[in-house]
Amino acid sequence: MTEEKKIILPEELTSGVGLAPQESLLEINKKSDQLYIGIPKEQHFQENRVALTPGAISILVGNGHRVVVQSKAGEGSHIPDNEFSEAGAEIAYQTKEIFSANIILKVAPPSEEEVQMLHSNQIIISPIHLPTLTPEYIGSLLLRKVTALAFEYIQDEANTFPIVSSMSEIAGSTAILIAAELLSNLNHGKGILLGGIAGVPPAKVVILGAGTVGENAARTAIALGAEVKIFDNSIYKLKRLQRNIGARIFTSIIRQDVLAKTLSMADVAVGAVHSKSGRAPIIVSEEMVSHMKPGSVIVDVSIDQGGCFETSEVTSHDDPIFKKFDVIHYCVPNIPSRVPRTASQAISNVMTTMLLEASQLGGFEKLMNVLPHIRNGVYVYKGTLTNHHLGERFSMKSTDLNLLFTSGM
Repeated sequence: MTEEKKIILPEELTSGVGLAPQESLLEINKKSDQLYIGIPKEQHFQENRVALTPGAISILVGNGHRVVVQSKAGEGSHIPDNEFSEAGAEIAYQTKEIFSANIILKVAPPSEEEVQMLHSNQIIISPIHLPTLTPEYIGSLLLRKVTALAFEYIQDEANTFPIVSSMSEIAGSTAILIAAELLSNLNHGKGILLGGIAGVPPAKVVILGAGTVGENAARTAIALGAEVKIFDNSIYKLKRLQRNIGARIFTSIIRQDVLAKTLSMADVAVGAVHSKSGRAPIIVSEEMVSHMKPGSVIVDVSIDQGGCFETSEVTSHDDPIFKKFDVIHYCVPNIPSRVPRTASQAISNVMTTMLLEASQLGGFEKLMNVLPHIRNGVYVYKGTLTNHHLGERFSMKSTDLNLLFTSGM
């Protein structure tokens, strides 16, 4: 009879220890940096939007952050104080209380009075309206030694401008609706219907720029029945716009002779040109405007970056239009403020993601250090001007922000 072979088992299986439930080693997440965020009530530019909605504040507070909202900050967006407080925000009744926060979020540029409330190493995130900027204003920010980021220049991982993109969608659609109103007799227009009717031709709409504003303006104008022509120097953008809209429409590069002739026959012209870092280029000269039809309408959405029509001047929601060469000009910088609840939600979505990412990385300073697309939005860093365009415009010294981070400033 053959001898049976013995199978020797490992001790951990025979002792019973290996069969018992074992504790697993879990990675402990590094504690995120607590953010102290202040949201003041907007007092200028007829601004109705708010930087964070109650839903966003609930997420931030749930992650251990402190948010202070000034009383009636959401009034223009029809968001009462109690919705903010129920979301976990503290309600402050004095503006100075808000400006004690480390991070200030605004949807209008800080006023001179608000700039004086800023303190050293504070971070302020807001738009900048290039037409209203002065060297004295920039100098005041530099003296406060703050870090200031502009909504217009903050990028995401895809190198797009998320806040600009969201506001551009709103502005593009709204610009056409505004133009339709201004064409009516009530606004001293030509008294025509944008889309026309059977037997009556529609209005002719010219759009300068095939980006997000231009695409949404074109969509709305086409939906209302207008005849649309689009100009842009980027063939890629023109192709993309046609593909996204799904219709074959007139497109052209910006040739001055073709543009001048087209504008002379237009009923509506929309400026939808965006600059990545500075002033929007002037595409339409004063002479070209002078040859437009009396009662025609210009809506210059690019006015927040200086405007792309030479005749454009900043206006407000209280007094939004003026006439030059008998052409109606609408040049309000914050068009999305006409629909503030929608616009506030869009801004809030972007800001919430950025703030949570900052806290996970250990603070906003770390966020800027790690992510170059966020650095693109910085125009003042701890008392140093870092935007080259602003430096050239105001004859002020500017320093590349990347060099400051490399030097460990």
